[in-house]
Amino acid sequence: MTSPLLPEVAAELARKGDTAGLAALLKDGLAVDAQDAKGNTLLMLAAYHGKAETVALLLKACATVDLRNAKGQTPLGGVAFKGYVDIATLLLDAGADPVADQGGSTPADFATTFGRHDILALLKERSAPAARPTRWFSKLIGWIRR
Repeated sequence: MTSPLLPEVAAELARKGDTAGLAALLKDGLAVDAQDAKGNTLLMLAAYHGKAETVALLLKACATVDLRNAKGQTPLGGVAFKGYVDIATLLLDAGADPVADQGGSTPADFATTFGRHDILALLKERSAPAARPTRWFSKLIGWIRR
């Protein structure tokens, strides 16, 4: 079963963090797990753009926390790349898989590669010892940054 197509107006509200606007659309029947042409959901867009209040609203509206986009990435993978610890915490509290494959990488790989030490520590705390970089270049970068 495929998700309904995400209207661009709703995607833009998620990117901007317009929580009230999204709440109104959800109340009017917008599917919380609707996906755009690239498979991105409202949750993924809000998380990637650092909109914690909007992420909290979407999680409360029962957004699927590990729904993947066309690249195989989850919202937690995007957050590990960007470095939003508060949003990573919200996602993990909602049941996000801290070691989910992200199209060949893991959230720990992204956190290591981009120097997101707080995210990496959080991932390790939530899934020890499994949340470690898996890709050789991530391991190398992590070793160099120590």
